[in-house]
Amino acid sequence: MTIKECVKKYAIYLKDITHIPAKEVEILIMYLIEKNIIWLHLNYDKPFTKEIELEKLVKKRATNFPLEYIIKKASFYGEQFFVEEEVLIPRPETELLVENAFEILKKEDKAIKVLEIGTGSGIISVMLALLLKDKKIDFIAVDINPKAIELAKKNAKKFEVLEKIDFRLSNLFENVKDDDIFMLISNPPYIANAYKLPKNVKFEPSNALFGGVVGDELLKEIIDGANSKKIPFLLCEMGFDQKNSLEEYFKEFNVEFYSFYKDYENFDRGFTLKFKENKK
Repeated sequence: MTIKECVKKYAIYLKDITHIPAKEVEILIMYLIEKNIIWLHLNYDKPFTKEIELEKLVKKRATNFPLEYIIKKASFYGEQFFVEEEVLIPRPETELLVENAFEILKKEDKAIKVLEIGTGSGIISVMLALLLKDKKIDFIAVDINPKAIELAKKNAKKFEVLEKIDFRLSNLFENVKDDDIFMLISNPPYIANAYKLPKNVKFEPSNALFGGVVGDELLKEIIDGANSKKIPFLLCEMGFDQKNSLEEYFKEFNVEFYSFYKDYENFDRGFTLKFKENKK
């Protein structure tokens, strides 16, 4: 059977799972033979010798098991990052959080520290370290999940920024004693505990998704911590329905300014906040 025939045959299994079934079969084929899309299309009419392995992966994907966990990588900010089970899969909307942080950090010429809470696969700190490699910025990236820390280190090593990031196992601020942090950035769990997840998301770690009964409890803990540690800038991703409650919560602090941003689907997705220096 040729590659073309395999794509046609196995795309049928995924027609109810994804809007791009043929494309996903191609991705699985490329993963199995370690080739890129150009090679694949130039060899579309050549025999494919790994149909048994392909069928196994396609049937696994047909259970809604995430494609990224199968091929062990995900695209983020135009780069390919390592992905593993038990660690949250990077989302495109988090690129907006990186962009917002970059716009602030690129203006800084003095030596500063940036803290990331809930680093997961490390995409935020790694990408910022890469984009700002000529700046005097040291990153502290923490996570409660030991597997996430190891994966994040692997990604940092791949992009040659490991020396710029201090990875720590920590529940929020538990192992962060530093008192001179310039910015805190976080994509924390913010889904309400009772929310029914899509089938594919159920394969991802619940402690990286659910933020409490309402969903914004961890976000509010992070806001509290940033205020008490006198961190000037706080940038966070949030749930699409949390703008009003967070905006109300900001009133409890001495805030210089804040702004919200929307994601690619036009949902409220995050905020940038700056505390005044004489915070209470």
